Amino acid sequence: MTEKHSPLDQFTIQRIFEMKIGNIDISLTNSSLMMIAVLLILNVFLIYATKKKSVVPGRLQSIAEMSYEMIYNTTQSNLGNDGKRLFPLVYTLFMFILLCNMLGLIPYSFTVTSHIIITFALAFGVFLLATILGFVLHGHKYLRLFLPKGVPIFLIPILVPIEIVSYISRPISLAVRLAANMMAGHTIIKVFASFVVVLGIWGIAPLLFIVVLYVLETLIAFLQAYVFAVLTCLYISDSFHPEH
Repeated sequence: MTEKHSPLDQFTIQRIFEMKIGNIDISLTNSSLMMIAVLLILNVFLIYATKKKSVVPGRLQSIAEMSYEMIYNTTQSNLGNDGKRLFPLVYTLFMFILLCNMLGLIPYSFTVTSHIIITFALAFGVFLLATILGFVLHGHKYLRLFLPKGVPIFLIPILVPIEIVSYISRPISLAVRLAANMMAGHTIIKVFASFVVVLGIWGIAPLLFIVVLYVLETLIAFLQAYVFAVLTCLYISDSFHPEH
Protein backbone atom coordinates (compact mmCIF):
# COMPACT_ATOMS: atom_id res chain seq x y z
CA MET A 1 0.00 0.00 0.00
CA THR A 2 1.55 3.29 -1.12
CA GLU A 3 1.56 6.23 1.24
CA LYS A 4 -0.29 9.26 -0.04
CA HIS A 5 1.23 12.69 0.34
CA SER A 6 -0.64 15.97 0.18
CA PRO A 7 0.88 19.07 -1.48
CA LEU A 8 0.20 20.79 1.85
CA ASP A 9 2.53 18.44 3.75
CA GLN A 10 5.43 20.75 2.89
CA PHE A 11 3.97 23.36 5.25
CA THR A 12 3.83 21.05 8.27
CA ILE A 13 5.82 22.28 11.25
CA GLN A 14 7.94 19.48 12.70
CA ARG A 15 9.82 19.37 15.99
CA ILE A 16 13.54 18.82 15.64
CA PHE A 17 14.49 19.20 19.30
CA GLU A 18 11.83 19.18 22.02
CA MET A 19 12.18 21.58 24.90
CA LYS A 20 9.75 22.98 27.46
CA ILE A 21 9.92 25.59 30.19
CA GLY A 22 7.01 24.77 32.45
CA ASN A 23 3.98 24.59 30.19
CA ILE A 24 5.60 26.68 27.47
CA ASP A 25 6.82 24.75 24.44
CA ILE A 26 10.04 26.26 23.08
CA SER A 27 11.02 23.30 20.92
CA LEU A 28 13.31 23.83 17.95
CA THR A 29 11.25 23.27 14.81
CA ASN A 30 11.96 23.30 11.09
CA SER A 31 10.43 26.78 11.01
CA SER A 32 12.60 28.24 13.78
CA LEU A 33 15.67 26.48 12.39
CA MET A 34 15.07 28.06 8.98
CA MET A 35 14.70 31.50 10.54
CA ILE A 36 17.97 31.05 12.44
CA ALA A 37 19.63 29.97 9.19
CA VAL A 38 18.24 33.03 7.40
CA LEU A 39 19.63 35.38 10.05
CA LEU A 40 23.03 33.71 9.95
CA ILE A 41 23.18 33.78 6.15
CA LEU A 42 22.16 37.45 6.06
CA ASN A 43 24.79 38.47 8.60
CA VAL A 44 27.56 36.50 6.90
CA PHE A 45 26.56 37.78 3.46
CA LEU A 46 26.36 41.46 4.42
CA ILE A 47 29.55 41.40 6.50
CA TYR A 48 31.52 39.58 3.82
CA ALA A 49 30.05 41.59 0.91
CA THR A 50 30.82 44.97 2.47
CA LYS A 51 34.13 44.07 4.13
CA LYS A 52 36.42 45.33 1.34
CA LYS A 53 34.41 48.46 0.45
CA SER A 54 35.97 48.51 -3.00
CA VAL A 55 35.52 51.55 -5.24
CA VAL A 56 34.79 49.10 -8.06
CA PRO A 57 32.51 46.60 -6.31
CA GLY A 58 32.48 42.89 -6.97
CA ARG A 59 29.31 40.86 -7.46
CA LEU A 60 28.46 40.37 -3.79
CA GLN A 61 29.19 43.98 -2.91
CA SER A 62 27.09 45.13 -5.88
CA ILE A 63 24.13 43.02 -4.72
CA ALA A 64 24.46 44.36 -1.16
CA GLU A 65 24.72 47.96 -2.36
CA MET A 66 21.81 47.59 -4.79
CA SER A 67 19.53 46.21 -2.08
CA TYR A 68 20.66 48.93 0.32
CA GLU A 69 20.12 51.72 -2.19
CA MET A 70 16.73 50.42 -3.32
CA ILE A 71 15.28 50.22 0.21
CA TYR A 72 16.96 53.48 1.25
CA ASN A 73 15.35 55.30 -1.69
CA THR A 74 12.00 53.67 -0.89
CA THR A 75 12.24 54.74 2.75
CA GLN A 76 13.38 58.24 1.80
CA SER A 77 10.59 58.77 -0.75
CA ASN A 78 7.85 57.59 1.62
CA LEU A 79 9.09 58.84 4.98
CA GLY A 80 11.36 61.74 4.06
CA ASN A 81 14.27 62.80 6.27
CA ASP A 82 12.29 61.96 9.42
CA GLY A 83 12.25 58.31 8.44
CA LYS A 84 16.01 57.80 8.12
CA ARG A 85 16.14 56.40 11.64
CA LEU A 86 13.69 53.68 10.61
CA PHE A 87 15.63 52.62 7.53
CA PRO A 88 17.45 49.76 9.38
CA LEU A 89 14.07 48.30 10.37
CA VAL A 90 12.64 48.45 6.84
CA TYR A 91 15.83 47.05 5.32
CA THR A 92 15.98 44.20 7.84
CA LEU A 93 12.34 43.26 7.19
CA PHE A 94 12.90 43.31 3.43
CA MET A 95 16.06 41.18 3.51
CA PHE A 96 14.64 38.72 6.05
CA ILE A 97 11.41 38.16 4.11
CA LEU A 98 13.23 38.03 0.77
CA LEU A 99 15.69 35.36 1.93
CA CYS A 100 12.92 33.35 3.63
CA ASN A 101 10.99 33.41 0.35
CA MET A 102 14.02 32.48 -1.75
CA LEU A 103 15.21 29.64 0.48
CA GLY A 104 11.68 28.28 0.48
CA LEU A 105 12.03 27.67 -3.27
CA ILE A 106 14.74 25.07 -2.66
CA PRO A 107 13.21 21.57 -2.93
CA TYR A 108 12.53 19.91 0.45
CA SER A 109 13.24 23.13 2.35
CA PHE A 110 10.71 24.94 4.53
CA THR A 111 8.99 28.19 3.59
CA VAL A 112 8.74 30.24 6.78
CA THR A 113 6.61 32.97 5.19
CA SER A 114 3.93 30.47 4.16
CA HIS A 115 2.72 30.42 7.78
CA ILE A 116 0.43 33.28 8.68
CA ILE A 117 1.54 33.18 12.33
CA ILE A 118 4.99 34.31 11.16
CA THR A 119 3.79 36.94 8.69
CA PHE A 120 1.22 38.22 11.19
CA ALA A 121 3.90 38.57 13.88
CA LEU A 122 5.97 40.71 11.49
CA ALA A 123 2.95 42.72 10.31
CA PHE A 124 1.61 43.24 13.85
CA GLY A 125 5.04 44.45 14.95
CA VAL A 126 4.95 47.09 12.21
CA PHE A 127 1.36 48.02 13.13
CA LEU A 128 2.22 48.33 16.82
CA LEU A 129 5.31 50.44 16.08
CA ALA A 130 3.36 52.78 13.78
CA THR A 131 0.56 53.20 16.34
CA ILE A 132 2.88 53.87 19.30
CA LEU A 133 5.02 56.22 17.21
CA GLY A 134 1.93 58.14 16.11
CA PHE A 135 0.74 58.77 19.66
CA VAL A 136 4.26 59.58 20.91
CA LEU A 137 4.76 62.20 18.18
CA HIS A 138 1.26 63.69 18.11
CA GLY A 139 -0.59 62.59 21.23
CA HIS A 140 -4.37 62.61 20.84
CA LYS A 141 -3.98 64.54 17.57
CA TYR A 142 -2.95 61.23 15.96
CA LEU A 143 -6.66 60.40 15.96
CA ARG A 144 -6.99 62.86 13.08
CA LEU A 145 -5.94 59.92 10.94
CA PHE A 146 -9.49 58.58 11.29
CA LEU A 147 -11.11 61.84 10.24
CA PRO A 148 -9.99 63.00 6.76
CA LYS A 149 -9.92 66.73 6.09
CA GLY A 150 -12.96 68.37 4.55
CA VAL A 151 -15.41 65.61 5.49
CA PRO A 152 -18.97 66.94 5.97
CA ILE A 153 -20.26 66.61 9.53
CA PHE A 154 -23.14 64.31 8.56
CA LEU A 155 -20.67 61.78 7.08
CA ILE A 156 -18.48 61.57 10.18
CA PRO A 157 -20.52 58.78 11.88
CA ILE A 158 -20.10 56.69 8.72
CA LEU A 159 -16.51 57.43 7.72
CA VAL A 160 -14.87 57.24 11.17
CA PRO A 161 -15.90 53.59 11.82
CA ILE A 162 -14.80 52.70 8.27
CA GLU A 163 -11.40 54.33 8.83
CA ILE A 164 -10.98 52.55 12.17
CA VAL A 165 -11.80 49.13 10.68
CA SER A 166 -9.47 49.86 7.76
CA TYR A 167 -6.68 50.79 10.19
CA ILE A 168 -7.13 47.71 12.37
CA SER A 169 -7.19 45.43 9.33
CA ARG A 170 -3.76 46.60 8.15
CA PRO A 171 -1.71 43.86 9.85
CA ILE A 172 -4.22 41.23 8.74
CA SER A 173 -4.08 42.22 5.07
CA LEU A 174 -0.30 42.59 5.21
CA ALA A 175 0.11 39.13 6.75
CA VAL A 176 -2.43 37.32 4.58
CA ARG A 177 -1.07 38.79 1.34
CA LEU A 178 2.42 37.44 1.96
CA ALA A 179 1.45 34.04 3.40
CA ALA A 180 -1.24 33.35 0.78
CA ASN A 181 1.09 34.12 -2.13
CA MET A 182 3.84 31.88 -0.78
CA MET A 183 1.51 29.00 0.04
CA ALA A 184 -0.39 29.15 -3.26
CA GLY A 185 2.72 29.20 -5.43
CA HIS A 186 4.48 26.39 -3.58
CA THR A 187 1.34 24.26 -3.61
CA ILE A 188 0.99 24.58 -7.38
CA ILE A 189 4.66 23.65 -7.88
CA LYS A 190 4.20 20.59 -5.68
CA VAL A 191 1.10 19.49 -7.59
CA PHE A 192 2.84 19.68 -10.96
CA ALA A 193 5.91 17.97 -9.53
CA SER A 194 3.71 15.00 -8.63
CA PHE A 195 2.49 14.92 -12.25
CA VAL A 196 6.09 14.59 -13.43
CA VAL A 197 6.64 11.58 -11.16
CA VAL A 198 3.37 9.88 -12.17
CA LEU A 199 3.75 10.46 -15.92
CA GLY A 200 7.39 9.42 -16.04
CA ILE A 201 8.87 9.99 -19.51
CA TRP A 202 5.69 11.78 -20.58
CA GLY A 203 6.08 14.30 -17.78
CA ILE A 204 8.15 16.70 -19.87
CA ALA A 205 5.20 19.13 -20.24
CA PRO A 206 4.57 19.58 -16.49
CA LEU A 207 8.34 19.68 -15.97
CA LEU A 208 8.66 22.64 -18.35
CA PHE A 209 5.71 24.28 -16.63
CA ILE A 210 7.48 23.87 -13.27
CA VAL A 211 10.52 25.70 -14.68
CA VAL A 212 8.25 28.57 -15.72
CA LEU A 213 6.58 28.52 -12.30
CA TYR A 214 9.95 28.69 -10.57
CA VAL A 215 10.86 31.81 -12.53
CA LEU A 216 7.48 33.32 -11.67
CA GLU A 217 7.78 32.33 -8.00
CA THR A 218 11.24 33.88 -7.80
CA LEU A 219 9.79 37.15 -9.08
CA ILE A 220 6.86 36.90 -6.66
CA ALA A 221 9.25 36.16 -3.77
CA PHE A 222 11.06 39.43 -4.48
CA LEU A 223 7.90 41.45 -5.12
CA GLN A 224 6.20 40.28 -1.93
CA ALA A 225 9.23 41.24 0.16
CA TYR A 226 9.35 44.64 -1.54
CA VAL A 227 5.59 45.20 -1.15
CA PHE A 228 5.91 44.41 2.55
CA ALA A 229 8.69 47.00 2.84
CA VAL A 230 6.73 49.63 0.91
CA LEU A 231 3.55 49.13 2.97
CA THR A 232 5.63 49.28 6.13
CA CYS A 233 6.87 52.70 5.01
CA LEU A 234 3.35 53.85 4.15
CA TYR A 235 1.92 52.77 7.50
CA ILE A 236 4.74 54.46 9.42
CA SER A 237 4.30 57.55 7.21
CA ASP A 238 0.84 58.01 8.73
CA SER A 239 2.54 58.20 12.13
CA PHE A 240 4.56 61.22 10.96
CA HIS A 241 1.73 62.89 9.05
CA PRO A 242 -1.68 61.78 10.42
CA GLU A 243 -3.40 64.86 9.03
CA HIS A 244 -2.76 63.83 5.39
